[in-house]
Formats: sequence, structure tokens, C-alpha cells
Amino acid sequence: MTRTGLSDTIAAIATAPGSAGVGIVRVSGPRALDVADGVFRGRRRPSRTPGGRFLFGTLVAGDGEVLDEGLCLIFREGRSYTGEDVAEVQTHGSPAVLARVLARALELGARLARPGEFTLRAYLAGRLDLAQAEAVLGLVEAHTDAARRQAALGLSGALGTRVARIGAHLTRTLAALQAMLDYPEEGVPEEDREQPLAAARDELRALVGTARAGQVATRGARLALIGRPNAGKSSLLNALVGYERSIVTPIPGTTRDYLEAGLELAGVPVTLVDTAGIRDTADEVEAAGVRQALTLAGGADLVIALEDGSAPRETLPVTLPPDARVIRVRTKADLPPAWTDDSALAVSAVTGEGLSALRDAVNTALLGDTSRSEAWLTTERQADAARRALDHVEAAATLPDDLASYELEEALRCLSELTGRDVQEDVVDAVFMNFCVGK
Repeated sequence: MTRTGLSDTIAAIATAPGSAGVGIVRVSGPRALDVADGVFRGRRRPSRTPGGRFLFGTLVAGDGEVLDEGLCLIFREGRSYTGEDVAEVQTHGSPAVLARVLARALELGARLARPGEFTLRAYLAGRLDLAQAEAVLGLVEAHTDAARRQAALGLSGALGTRVARIGAHLTRTLAALQAMLDYPEEGVPEEDREQPLAAARDELRALVGTARAGQVATRGARLALIGRPNAGKSSLLNALVGYERSIVTPIPGTTRDYLEAGLELAGVPVTLVDTAGIRDTADEVEAAGVRQALTLAGGADLVIALEDGSAPRETLPVTLPPDARVIRVRTKADLPPAWTDDSALAVSAVTGEGLSALRDAVNTALLGDTSRSEAWLTTERQADAARRALDHVEAAATLPDDLASYELEEALRCLSELTGRDVQEDVVDAVFMNFCVGK
């Protein structure tokens, strides 16, 4: 996104396309209230109204035609979302009305806002850090409660607070190291050097550990159901989605291609993938399905490995990747068990036994402890900056004081990049290019 024109007055429709009860046209910039004077007619002119007030009146075209009745909300510089003078015109949510109001604002000297430009101005004005700006987009796009909760925490500044706490530990350690280099005869107490470094390392490890859960909460997860033929994969998929999405027969090898079904599981948008039964086979088509099943399992966020609990136990003829997250399930729990294993959840797709426990296990595997109120890393940009900071901190713990100082300076730079206090312009542009116009 180009930075030219950031002193212009901008306008855009701030509500979603389509008809609705209410629509909003937002205007921000040095002439925002003058533009509002030309669009809105009421008992008081917007430019003469204190901030934090709203006016009732009519919206008019350039020739005086009344477009609609509505409200005009006034926000003054320094106390608005963008940090600038802002006027928000609320009308009935007719696309035709909103288009005419916006056109009138443009006639009066505003220009059409670029995608994300309102939030970019909020960031440049110091109203938001970069992580909060990303949380704005996350809140707009949240489709589940898990995504909403993390976006709301991010918008509150909780992530920035967590990062600042880590930075304070590193700054204390760096100051101690520099004092030791300048005055080696004085010495530095351990509580000023080793303890804050260890605290920063532990907190960074915990923060980096949230990245997977944070990204799953925002983008959703893929769950691969794998097992031998007739292990109950298709039956379990149907039981979880609540309808007959997959064909179930007693004939082994019914599923040869994979089949997907979407649902919300544990507060997360989940794509369940029913795969071909895994076994050695001379059938070329079935063998292709087995290879595909293994590929899907390798790329899934979570693997649910099913074994038929009513038949003699047979292990899968393959080994899953060592980093794969796996929940083991003993299926057909409504039938007499042929074997038991405390590490496998007993589930019946017929009676529903164990389905609640399986959902809880999925929740724990994907999100960990969701009862904690700390903010997570929710984008790959954030996760990358945090990982690099951790690498520098761990390196500092093993190096001489002069080299350790350099590593801590780099770690602090990575943390500043995470919140946007020290970040290249192209990184900021990459964040805001995903926003819609009007936000």
C-alpha cells in the first residue's frame, strides 16, 4: 500500500455489501467535518458539533435532493479510531442510498479510501500497534467463538502487554551485561542478569507455543480420519457432522477417494477428511487411495487414527510422521470388545458413546488450555518474529557477555517487529493489503 495521500480526507462505505437495516459511510481526515457539512443537514452543522455527539437530520445530494434520514456521529482529532477528525453517517442500509452518500462525499473533496486505510491511519497515529491492527482484521473475519475471543484479546492490547513484559526482562539483562563490560570489577548480581534472562526465555517459549493454536483458531483445522478398511471412519464422520455425508457399507475398501465435511468442533471451523482404508493391496485404484490417505494425514493439523475394537487388533502397516498430532480411537464400542487400551478413546458411532470425550480431546489437541486468558500469536508474521526472538535469547544464554549483548539486542528488535514499533514498510503494507475498503 502506498503511503502517499495519508494527509488526504478519505471516505468509504464501512458496512458489508448488500441490503441491511443500517449502513455507514465513514469520512476521516482534516476536512472530514467540512465534508459532513455538505452531506448532512440538521439543527447543527457537524463542523460546529463537539466530539462524542450525534446529530439527527437528512442526507442530501449536491442539488439538494433528500437521499435519506439518518444520524451523523462526530469524533474529534485525537479521540477517534484513526486519530483524525471523523464523521460517520448512518443511513438505512440501502446500497443505492450508501452509494449516493459516498458519491456526494467524494464530490466535496474526499477521496475513496484504500483497503485498510482507516486502520493504517490508526496504526500510524499510535492508536494501535501492528498486532492490534491484525486483530481488527481477525475480528472482522471471525466465524467462530475461538477466533472472536483471540481477536478481542489481541485488539485489547493483551499481546502487546505480553511482549512488553518479555522485553522488560531482556532490557534488564542487557543493561546488566553492558554494566559488566564497562565495570568488570563491580560485578552484577545474578538477579539482574540470569534471572530475567531465564524469565524471558520461559515466557517466549510459552508464547511461541501458542502459535499453532492461534492460527488454528483463526483459519480452522484439517482433521484426517485414518485406519484400516472397515475401521469405522465413514461412520464416525457421519456421527460427528450429524447426517449421512459418507456411504457406509460392510464391504471393505468402499472409500477409495477422500471425502471432506465441514463443521464447527470445539469452537473451531474444522474440515473432516474421510480417507481410504489403509492396507496392502494389489488394486491400483485402491493403492492410489491409500497413498493419498497417507499424504492427507501428513498434512493434517490432527490425525484421528481409528481401530476396530470389535475385531482382533491390527496395527496400521505404516508409520505416521514423528511430529504428527494423533488421537487414537477404538471404534464400535457398542459391540463386545476384542481388546482394550487405555490410550485409545472408546467411541460408538451408533450409540454416540464417547463422542463428547472425542470432541474434548480434539479441543485440547488443537487449542490446549482455552481457559487461559492470555493472547496468542495468530498470524505467521507474529510467530516468525517470536521464534527469531527466542532463537536469539537461547543463543545469548550460551555466549560470552559481549556476544550475548548483541543477541539480546537482536531479540529486542524482533519483539519490536512483532508489535510494529520497528518494522519495515513492506511488512506493514502486507498486513493492511488484506483489509476490506472501509476498515
